[in-house]
Amino acid sequence: MPELDLASLHEAIAAELGDEPCVIADRVVSWREMTDRTRRLAAVLRDHGLGRRAEDVEAWETGQDHLGVLLHNGSEYLEGVLGAHKASVAPFNINYRYTQEELAYLLRDAHPSALLYAARFAPALAEVLPRLDHSPLLLQVDDGTPGPLLPGALDYETALAGADPADGAPETSPADAHLLYTGGTTGMPKGVIWRVGDLVAGPMGVRDRDGSALTDVEQAVRRALAIRGRVLPAPPLMHGAGTGIALGGWLSGATVVIQPRPEHFDAATLLETCERRHVTSLAIVGDAFGAPLVAELELRPRPLPDLRLIVNSGAALREEIKTRLKELLPQLRITDMLGSSETGLHAKRGSGNRFAGKGNAVVLADDRARILAPGDDEIGWLAQGGHIPRGYLGDRDKTAATFVTVDETRYSVPGDRARLLADGGIEFFGREATTINTGGEKVFAEEVEQVLRALPGVADALVVGRASERWGQEVVALYQSATEVPPTADELAAGCRERLAGYKVPKEFIRTDKVHRHDNGKADYTWARDAAETRKGGTPACSASAAARTKS
Repeated sequence: MPELDLASLHEAIAAELGDEPCVIADRVVSWREMTDRTRRLAAVLRDHGLGRRAEDVEAWETGQDHLGVLLHNGSEYLEGVLGAHKASVAPFNINYRYTQEELAYLLRDAHPSALLYAARFAPALAEVLPRLDHSPLLLQVDDGTPGPLLPGALDYETALAGADPADGAPETSPADAHLLYTGGTTGMPKGVIWRVGDLVAGPMGVRDRDGSALTDVEQAVRRALAIRGRVLPAPPLMHGAGTGIALGGWLSGATVVIQPRPEHFDAATLLETCERRHVTSLAIVGDAFGAPLVAELELRPRPLPDLRLIVNSGAALREEIKTRLKELLPQLRITDMLGSSETGLHAKRGSGNRFAGKGNAVVLADDRARILAPGDDEIGWLAQGGHIPRGYLGDRDKTAATFVTVDETRYSVPGDRARLLADGGIEFFGREATTINTGGEKVFAEEVEQVLRALPGVADALVVGRASERWGQEVVALYQSATEVPPTADELAAGCRERLAGYKVPKEFIRTDKVHRHDNGKADYTWARDAAETRKGGTPACSASAAARTKS
């Protein structure tokens, strides 16, 4: 069956939209200019010998050169991704908050043939590059940071200016690879290999009204011209939630808007940008984004008539935040999605921990050998079929464990636990890696967190397991108070018992000034485990009796 690829479809849409804005960031880049600049980047990559394709590669191999992108949100980031695809080079994301050790691990794992990076990250790269067993092509973006180019590096704008865009015309294939590194929140980062054809038809949503993948470029262009709009990815583009809405927006004819100073989330700046740039769709990640938006709208109300949709993914968004956002912006629709690097967005949240599966979402049995029927009481694995990745870069065993075949259909099983309800809904329990085994019972951290965050006086909460001589592991909650007088441990425990079995109620509630989350809004469980261990037994502010004294 014919498939579409990202680079060719973008050029076809750009041919129709011409001088209209493609990206609005610190400068405006038209669709015509984006085609020119990304072709020039592709020409630079080809001129340096990149763009190879190997035949008959394994599921954990790309068979292509790789381009790492180490940039804050901006036009250059998206140019890097699109230009790499035009050269048949697989782009991959680099977390700019990584330490040198983490950066070195990632680059050794990804083995980049080229790096596109901001000048501010040059010192970190200077320390890490000598530790690699190869020397990638270096393209340095001038971001105003003083200092010379790294040895052998090319200035990005100078390289583009000297390239011929005719030499960068796409020679792409839907079988080309796109490499998406996981955030590493539950382990070391892993490179997820997507076929571009599956990425376009799956996560990027280039489908017909009946849900089937579009296979005709002209039809896909007509769809894009009918949708249009302006999308703003609030999370970093270095994470899938940010890149997904940006690239998917492009393939829907949308302008991508980047807020000023994107390296720091600021609700006021974000809302000012939405207002000034007439943003129609906004992507956020959980309470870490949603709560400040509510606070800013309450402090300085704005009608934002153009903003019609907020897409939340990557972390839960509390019901009271959704409700308040809709009160403040009555025209707003909020879509709360569940997804991962290994599936794209594959379930839509209803209420609580209930989701409706999208497309080919199923729940597999615990042994991953059969599909559970509606109403089966077994807690299984949430899985996605259809347009899914090929595997994990360089990891045969992890690929075999995550991508399984059941009844002749291939599924991605990223590790989320779920139950299929009698009405076809999905009861979601969370990632197996955060499951706590206490006294022979399994406790899903995200289930307890959801209950805690809904209790009066709780702004945010994380739940982890901690070693216990009695229980093997004991459930511990770290919470951030939303009120001047924080809730006591006894009040929190009582609130949990109303909705949870006794063994799921945390044995200890530790109050903290701030619950730590990664810059993409996802939970920082490493911090939470360290904090739970460090404060074992409670501090004057977090044991049940001390919390009661604090309130009195």
